[in-house]
Amino acid sequence: MGIFGRKRRTEGGSAGRHAAPEADDTFEDEEYDEDGPELSDVSDGPFDVTDFDDDGIPRIDLGSVKVPVPDGSQVQVEMDPEAGGVRAVHVVTEQGQITVSAYAAPRSGGLWREVSSELADQLRADGAKVTIGRGVWGLEISAIIGDVALRFVGVDRPRWMLRGVIAGPQSEAAGAVEVLREIVRRTIVDRGDAPMPVRTPLTITLPEAVAEHIAAQQQQG
Repeated sequence: MGIFGRKRRTEGGSAGRHAAPEADDTFEDEEYDEDGPELSDVSDGPFDVTDFDDDGIPRIDLGSVKVPVPDGSQVQVEMDPEAGGVRAVHVVTEQGQITVSAYAAPRSGGLWREVSSELADQLRADGAKVTIGRGVWGLEISAIIGDVALRFVGVDRPRWMLRGVIAGPQSEAAGAVEVLREIVRRTIVDRGDAPMPVRTPLTITLPEAVAEHIAAQQQQG
């Protein structure tokens, strides 16, 4: 059974046409085949908003991304005091905290390979044990920092890149990977038509009710 409560698509719908295969969870310590084939076309998601067919899955609308919220999870908003906006929105599950972010990218794709290499180097510099392997969409990064296990996935699409990360206890690492992939797979990205430099984070906006609740808390505090 999937982690989301949702309406099932009728037979012959897009979920049936593009059923995602199971990922290869074989990870290589500090090594990766740079010439290996990309796997970004093997899944039915994430979706561009222009191509999305409603599937009945509950999502939180954050403007540039619409992120599915699993049953029993919580949504946490991280504000940026200096900029006065939203820094990130996290989905907190039993397996760990998930953060999904979208960025402007070239039409030709390939941004995740660059970003992931830099990310792996930074994690190593911070003292993490880093392993790299291939998953549903291609390269994935696994890292251990103290008692925390991290998994990063990235998906390249024309004009945008989606990055997802889950951070949680090592004891939940095996199940955390599939929870992360399922959320990334069902995320919708609204890139917009405005030109913007590559790597620019797509703006996060909060639903009106959430924004009002946070504003009220700030006034009280």
